[in-house]
Amino acid sequence: MVLCFFHNRNRQAVRNGADMENVSEALLKELIESVLEGRNILHKKSAEINPVSLEKKGEPSDVQNMEMPADGENRQEIDCKKDDAPAITDYDVREQYLVENPVNREAFADLKKNAPCRLGIGKAGARCKTRPMLQFQAAHSAAQDAVFSDVDPKVLEELGLFQVQTQCRNKDVFLTRPDLGRRLNEEGLRLIKERCRQNPQVQIYVSDGLSSAAVNANVREVLPSMEQGLQGYGIETGTPFFVRYGRVGAMDQIAEITGARVTCVLIGERPGLLTAESMSAYIVYNGYVGIPESRRTVVSNIHSRGTVPAEAGAHIAEVIKKILETEKSGTQLAL
Repeated sequence: MVLCFFHNRNRQAVRNGADMENVSEALLKELIESVLEGRNILHKKSAEINPVSLEKKGEPSDVQNMEMPADGENRQEIDCKKDDAPAITDYDVREQYLVENPVNREAFADLKKNAPCRLGIGKAGARCKTRPMLQFQAAHSAAQDAVFSDVDPKVLEELGLFQVQTQCRNKDVFLTRPDLGRRLNEEGLRLIKERCRQNPQVQIYVSDGLSSAAVNANVREVLPSMEQGLQGYGIETGTPFFVRYGRVGAMDQIAEITGARVTCVLIGERPGLLTAESMSAYIVYNGYVGIPESRRTVVSNIHSRGTVPAEAGAHIAEVIKKILETEKSGTQLAL
């Protein structure tokens, strides 16, 4: 409307031949007055629609009451590093029960103590609650890290383990070609023949398997405990070593090379969503390439929340003693 007014008056001034400078000044004055008048009209209409004024008479507004810090004045800063909340992974699933208004909390809690699982974690509508969902995602990330990471070289150095490798060139080949993880490469075969004692009663070795994290977390306690237990039983052991990118089946070839009566591998198990640090001990009597899987004895679930590593080592030594006495392993062995 204002633009039309300006346009019409301008055309009229030109038509009359008036001085453009004087006309422009007069039009500008009228334009400003018109804009101001329109603003007042809009303000009155707004007040009629919303009778509650932002600034009541006699009462200062909230904006006026706000005390703004002066330039250069120290402002209070929040330290985001200090957080008293527990870590998302710092919990025991056996003690976690988030169901609201349960019928029998005590019975369910007793069940979870015997079988750690993600039950009784509650719901928010049709979905999981936030904390259990974050714990699930954290456990999944830890499982991925356990598979794709490598065993810490310092652990192998502390235990005095030399390293050999299977026919897998890298981790990708190891995951996609399990058959290559059951056979050692030529260099590995040569090192074992040169550095290992031949024909021992028991040959123990360590392998990363599907969880390097399990080896890092447990082998420092399990291996010495095993060796101490076997020594107490008067059982001689061969030279321990480490197999990189190894599957359980690699123990058959190692049994043939070393000539051991009993072969035992401490290997990282496929990580789950309760723990990524579970290790197992697979034991076979008179192993050979092609031996049936049923001939293997396994002690599994070795981790801090399962079979405690130090106790697991002593138990494995006892199982090996039983295997040597009965000359049987796997389903043929009656413990």
